[in-house]
Amino acid sequence: MNRRALLVLIASTTLTGAGMLAFGPLAHGQIGDFAKQERGRQLVAAGDCVACHTAPDGKPFAGNRAIETPFGTIYSANITPDAETGLGAWTEAQFYRAMHEGIASDGRRLYPAFPYPWFTKATREDVDDIRAYLRTLEPVRSVQRANEFPWPLNHRIAMAGWNGLFFTPGEFKPDKNRSTEWNRGAYLVEGLAHCGACHTPKDVFGADKTSQSYQGSEVQNWFAPNLTGDSRTGLGGWSEQDIVSLLKAGHNDRTTVYGPMAEVVKDSTSKMTDADLKAIAVYLKSLPASPADTPAAPAGNVMSAGKNIYLDQCSACHQLGGDGVKNIFPSLKGSAAVQSRLPLSVVRLILNGGHPASGPGSPNALSMPSFGWKLSDNQVAAVATYIRNAWGNTADPVSATDVKDLRQRVEAVNGAY
Repeated sequence: MNRRALLVLIASTTLTGAGMLAFGPLAHGQIGDFAKQERGRQLVAAGDCVACHTAPDGKPFAGNRAIETPFGTIYSANITPDAETGLGAWTEAQFYRAMHEGIASDGRRLYPAFPYPWFTKATREDVDDIRAYLRTLEPVRSVQRANEFPWPLNHRIAMAGWNGLFFTPGEFKPDKNRSTEWNRGAYLVEGLAHCGACHTPKDVFGADKTSQSYQGSEVQNWFAPNLTGDSRTGLGGWSEQDIVSLLKAGHNDRTTVYGPMAEVVKDSTSKMTDADLKAIAVYLKSLPASPADTPAAPAGNVMSAGKNIYLDQCSACHQLGGDGVKNIFPSLKGSAAVQSRLPLSVVRLILNGGHPASGPGSPNALSMPSFGWKLSDNQVAAVATYIRNAWGNTADPVSATDVKDLRQRVEAVNGAY
């Protein structure tokens, strides 16, 4: 999702091939097993499949969404039941093997941008339900574009070695010492929701740094925040309801979702059941805190300059004390996202602004305006440093070099102001 596989090595291969068996007797538009299809619809929402498999101007699930990775640009596959370019000719066994082992119907190995390292934990029943729902979609003929990455990454045989080093297939095994609700949350977080794909740092091979699981990671020039029990940068001070509210509506009394996670809320978590969101919250609250760090102290003159910029440019919305306005302007005081290990999201919002997530019951929160056109790199660094260290916040200062680098990276993708 895919929120969730944006930094995981490279492309998902096309999920079609020649000489495959018929997908099954149920054609698009037929009723079939409605209960099975409805379960599949909910599981597809949990996996956020539509996000990665829908191009900006394309039809839902028809693929060809461009995904930028450190290894090149990749294009997602068509997962509609089209017989030639989608999943229409796949058998249940072939679909399960792709989800469970990362192997396409014609035997080619998939790249882990298709998050089979997480999907492998899904039960056979759930995978079959997902397939049942996908084959009710409108078939769309959409040939997958060729991925754009260099040799030797274009040779799929390399994935055999990668899997041997970093991938362990196997369905989720419940912990008998934990509650049913905790196990449901673990099943979703560690499996179909593949939260670790974005929230766990990656090594040079695109594999998870398991020693830093859920401690936050860079994703498309944003920072997916720490989900552990850290009280300053993680979820240690959050309640289970805080987590449920954020996943359902895209905001809570503590923060508002922007960036890639806003898409996750819109397409995935806002469509999940309250029971599943509560289970996710229970599981996340059980994650131990990440190791404590001691941020560097900001220079006094930088804090003074940042405060003046904040008072002039920011305080009308976020208030003098950084408290924000409930359901309209997010609080900066005590914000785990503001105090994140990397300041990417804070700096990017100052530079480029952003639209908040919107889920059921979410108010019409105002978008964050862009300030990059009128603030210099030094000014952005100063106000970001101030926000990260005012009102009891504590975080490493931001340098003008940090701002310049992020500004150039974002402009390379989105263009200049």
